[in-house]
This record gives sequence, structure tokens and C-alpha cells, in this order.
Amino acid sequence: MNIWDAEAATFDDEPDHGLKDPAVRAAWADLLLPLIPPAGSVVDLGCGTGSLAVLLAEHGHHVCGVDLSARMLDVARRKAGTGKVDLRQGDAADPPCQDHSYDVVLVRHVLWALPDPGAALGNWVRLLKPGGRLVLVEGRWFTGAGLSRDDCRDLVRQHRREADVRGLHDPALWGKEIDDDRYLLLSRS
Repeated sequence: MNIWDAEAATFDDEPDHGLKDPAVRAAWADLLLPLIPPAGSVVDLGCGTGSLAVLLAEHGHHVCGVDLSARMLDVARRKAGTGKVDLRQGDAADPPCQDHSYDVVLVRHVLWALPDPGAALGNWVRLLKPGGRLVLVEGRWFTGAGLSRDDCRDLVRQHRREADVRGLHDPALWGKEIDDDRYLLLSRS
């Protein structure tokens, strides 16, 4: 059992994990939906309990969620119901997905924890169709862990020309005030 299997039962207790609060859910929808082409295909890497994957599928997107944790995926399957989201067990750093298959690669709070983030980014970029978008939600946490905006931008620019970063400090996204630096990085090319 990995650490994420042990976390699965209570993972959704955090407002930004479970998206159970309608205001938090709406904030994530308002943030992400404009970034995804209509009826676009999305792979959510490190999808955890599938909250974002299900949210996007509910809005008409074709979504594949990948996570290493079987127990997280069990929770995601219960949320997704039948046929809404293609859920696969696998390593987010080297996902079991076909190259050039997705309009959007979405990754939230995963890159900072990987042993080789540069190699993972190379794998993720290969999943994109021509003109595809890379959407990363990351941060530099109050604990000192995480990735700074500049470090994340530099890593992405090793694989893509564009890396636009904007802060995510709205408490509605997190269900509470935050003291650390959270951001979204969007790369369209």
C-alpha cells in the first residue's frame, strides 16, 4: 500500500480535494472550463479521487484520469458513475496513455513531488495533440515544499515555448484563506 492509498478515505475532507462545497466547486469550474476547448479531451494526471475529472466530464469533456493509488481510483469510480470518466491506474510521471491523444493535460499538485519533474513534463507534452494545452496547478507551500513559480516556468520552457503563470489566491478555490503561493501555469505552445 502506498501513502495515497492510506489517504483515500479522508482525502476529500479538504474543500479543494472533494469539491463538496458548491462555492468551491463553482470556483474550480470557473477557473478550468475556459481553459479547455469545447468537448475537448482531457487527461487528469494524479487525479486522486477524481474530483476535477468528474467536474470536467459533467461539462461535456472526454476525460481520462490516471493515478497510482488503487484506493483513490476506487473513490473516483464511485464519484464518476458509469462511463463518465476513463480511470486508469498508473504512474502520473509516465502515464499509460497514447501519445498525441489529448487537447489538455491537467495536473494539480503533482509536479513538485516527482523525483524527475523535467522527464515527467516531457512525457506529458507528448500526450498533447498539436495545439494542445498544458495546465498545471502548483504551489510553494507554507511548509517550504513545492515549486516556485519561476522554477515551474523554467521546467516547462524546457519543453514548450509558452508558460504563462497566474496566482490562485482566491479563498473560494481552497475553501479557506491561504498563506502560501499557489498558481496556475498555462502553456498553449
